[in-house]
Amino acid sequence: MPYDIIIIEDEPDLGNVITAYLQLRGFSVLWFNTATEALAYYAANPFNNKLVIVDVQLPDINGFELAAELVKINASQPFFFLTAHSEKQDRLRGLKIGAIDYISKPFEIEELVLRIANIINKFSPDPKAPAAVKSDYINLGDIRYQKDQLLVLMPDGKEISLTVRESEVLDQLAGNINQVVKKKDLLLSLWGNDDYFNGKSLEVFISRLRRLFRASNQVSIENVYGLGYILKVHQHSENVHLEQE
Repeated sequence: MPYDIIIIEDEPDLGNVITAYLQLRGFSVLWFNTATEALAYYAANPFNNKLVIVDVQLPDINGFELAAELVKINASQPFFFLTAHSEKQDRLRGLKIGAIDYISKPFEIEELVLRIANIINKFSPDPKAPAAVKSDYINLGDIRYQKDQLLVLMPDGKEISLTVRESEVLDQLAGNINQVVKKKDLLLSLWGNDDYFNGKSLEVFISRLRRLFRASNQVSIENVYGLGYILKVHQHSENVHLEQE
């Protein structure tokens, strides 16, 4: 059975509090206190879980290692880390795996629950909304980007799954092909503020997309020093368009 939220947290008090608060807000929650049990469950139920919350310090498997295994199973799964550490290196490591967020202990439970609700509302479709009939594609030179499936079709025919945050960044750049997108505007749009840590997070996602586009002869992401980024498509602009199938 898929759940709204899966929590992997080995501290009994904290796990109980988070679970109780979220259930009071109407979310279905499944809580594990070991990574081994969580991974076994997730491998059998990888889809339709709206959010996974991973504690970094787990007794059996490191939270980063667990998250990397979850991403192998379902690359589009939104997840974030809980940690007692706030070191820059740890935060960047988590973001490189694909985390949406990174919350340091101690924290106010009400703030945590609000952030969880905002993430779910942002990344999960409304079940009452009518089903989509068409799929949107964006042709970017020799790359095809399928937005609703978080997929990029490469020139060699290989399909690459994006994380939710990677897709969000690409959406912003693809909406302004061959134009400068200001770093500050990206940060405000996607994170809500332009602080140092979010700036470093954005750089991680830009770097990952840039490595992906190395397989293309027509698409690249270039830095504009002190300003932002340009998604360059090296072909006539009339060939870059939105299709619906």
